[in-house]
Amino acid sequence: MRRPKSGGGWPAIWYTFKKGREAGGLWKMWKALRSKNACKTCALGMGGQQGGMVNELGHFPEVCKKSLQAMAADMQGAIADDFWSTYSIAQLKAFTPRQLESCGRLVKPVLYERGQNYYRTIEWNDALSRIAQQLKQATPDETFWYFSGRSSNEAGFLLQLFARIYGTNNVNNCSYYCHQASGVGLSSSVGSGTATIVLDDVEHADLVFVIGGNPSSNHPRLMTTLKNVRRRGGKVVVINPCIETGLVNFKVPSDPASLLFGTEIASHYVQPHIGGDLAMLTGIAKRIDELGAADDAFLQDHCDGHEEWIAGLREMPWSDIEQRSGVTQAEIDTIAQVYAKAKNVVFSWTMGITHHAHGVENVQAIANLALMRGMVGRKNAGLMPIRGHSNVQGIGSVGVTPKLKDAIFEQLEKHFSVDLPTTKGMDTLACMDAAHAGKVQLGFCLGGNLYGSNPDLKYADEALSKSKMLVYLNTTLNTGHAWGLADQTIILPVLARDEEPQPTTQESMFNFVRLSEGGKRRHEGPRAEVSVISDLANRVLGESGPIDWASMESTGRIREAIAKVVPGYAEIENIETTKREFQIEGRTYHQPKFPTQSGKAKLHRHSLPELKGGGDQLRLMTVRSEGQFNTVVYEEHDLYRGQDRRDVVLVHPDDVKRLGLAHNQRVTVKSTTGEMKNILVRSYTDIRAGNVLMYYPEANVLVSRDVDPQSRTPAFKGELVTIE
Repeated sequence: MRRPKSGGGWPAIWYTFKKGREAGGLWKMWKALRSKNACKTCALGMGGQQGGMVNELGHFPEVCKKSLQAMAADMQGAIADDFWSTYSIAQLKAFTPRQLESCGRLVKPVLYERGQNYYRTIEWNDALSRIAQQLKQATPDETFWYFSGRSSNEAGFLLQLFARIYGTNNVNNCSYYCHQASGVGLSSSVGSGTATIVLDDVEHADLVFVIGGNPSSNHPRLMTTLKNVRRRGGKVVVINPCIETGLVNFKVPSDPASLLFGTEIASHYVQPHIGGDLAMLTGIAKRIDELGAADDAFLQDHCDGHEEWIAGLREMPWSDIEQRSGVTQAEIDTIAQVYAKAKNVVFSWTMGITHHAHGVENVQAIANLALMRGMVGRKNAGLMPIRGHSNVQGIGSVGVTPKLKDAIFEQLEKHFSVDLPTTKGMDTLACMDAAHAGKVQLGFCLGGNLYGSNPDLKYADEALSKSKMLVYLNTTLNTGHAWGLADQTIILPVLARDEEPQPTTQESMFNFVRLSEGGKRRHEGPRAEVSVISDLANRVLGESGPIDWASMESTGRIREAIAKVVPGYAEIENIETTKREFQIEGRTYHQPKFPTQSGKAKLHRHSLPELKGGGDQLRLMTVRSEGQFNTVVYEEHDLYRGQDRRDVVLVHPDDVKRLGLAHNQRVTVKSTTGEMKNILVRSYTDIRAGNVLMYYPEANVLVSRDVDPQSRTPAFKGELVTIE
């Protein structure tokens, strides 16, 4: 298919009309998008009391294809009862992720039992009774509890409370498979695991680094801010092994000049090899030192470990940096010169940085580089992990992690007069290992697609299928409902955010908590998440204990508890009345004061990892398409990369020729973990030679279970593959 020369633009506008028609008309879509609810997609922070399509600076209109796609999916018709007797499990397994998503809205609980070929609908009481019975039969540590970022703070807090009162710390969330390395890396460097800035700081930067990400596809509203930076004369340095169309030029539909003429986004575009980021970032720092551009006073007054770190830079041979990054010293010098001259610099990154076996070190290296010139701890400069789902950060804030922060642990025990478990608890990958070992009786998933988000899909299928029961709370179908089925697999239909009968809250990546008012339900049958959780907790724990679980169906009651328990969340108690959305204190660093033990930031010295691959072995990067959000696929084609299907491997023409391949040739792609047959080779000039692209989550079958030891984040980037 034909590739556009710019991202956004008229194709995005036509797409709006298309999605409007799918949803029953443009006016219907407009009203849904303008409702007073936080956006359902990325964590940039849209909507709330100002209405949808408004960002945190009050700018309107702000809308992107991701929000259109998510809204249109929620506005689908209901899955009919005869669907479940028509399509067998084997047929559901043959569906693509897009086909499953497009089946319609889940409206009735359904049950699969081992040995049967079909799901069947059941009543809510039957479903919850089965789950309660299994929980009573299991020991607490034979269960795990998985949370996606689509849920509210209220649902997340309530479910983790239920799990802990039940007796387990096997409480984990989807960030372990995406930005956990950011949280660990930032906490070890500056004392907090979130962005150190607000959106207004980015708007006033004169240089923005975009490292290992593709916001033009995955976080399109950020492109308005990058456009503003460039229009003011600022620069954008993009570091990515693949040249992404939207990061070269983007036409912002809400800006007439940009729409008509386009906006150059990247002032500089650098293509390291996959896995070469740490070496390149170290090289930029080394060159800044050589130029004498470091802020020595800032390092001395506000940083620990800087002397050892600088000494390490000076010892590092340029030959190692070039060989292990794939970037020449001259290219690195160009970027260092740009950085040295800039006055206000923001460093942003996504999973191209975190999805490595050294993901935490990558994040620490970014923090090192920012601290080196005093670009943390003041306005208009800082660190910005670009988070994925709209409340993945909030879910973590309200206690969804195996080890609770001490302050939350103490306040939970005090507020509810309970004794909480002190066991270590298992992260997401550890829960999968326990399931594979046959040590899990029940897994409870609040949204998301746990199966599809895993590396080594064969292992994930085996692990989940060994469970006694799996419970999923979802709005639509995904591959996790077809693969890895337990003795009993129950899918519970829940309401979308803008259908909730009570207000809920979400937290943006800029630490901003906002109110979503909910709205009118589109279908009879689905229930609010807090209603399901409180009902189930009451069935399991209601006969004893200090908590009145039935009363916890009130989101207002839950917010009262959050306000008392979670540091920085005090204002949430009255947010439904005041309508005043707030930013969490202590996370935005406009002064060089860091919440570390010493009060200073810390620089970390690293050894550069060897660059893997070479010869017949190509470095694989799993990526999302322009018509996709996380594991949810809305379109089979990928507009910006010019691909009409997803069963492809994108290979540089030099590698196609060198390996004796041909464009559109059918091949088998192999790794040490798995293989994919009948894949089409696509000659693709924009990927760095020696590296290849394939689509996530389908290509997860090739990805090993190797993880970053510090964050336990799987290395979805850098897997070695061969093409036969």
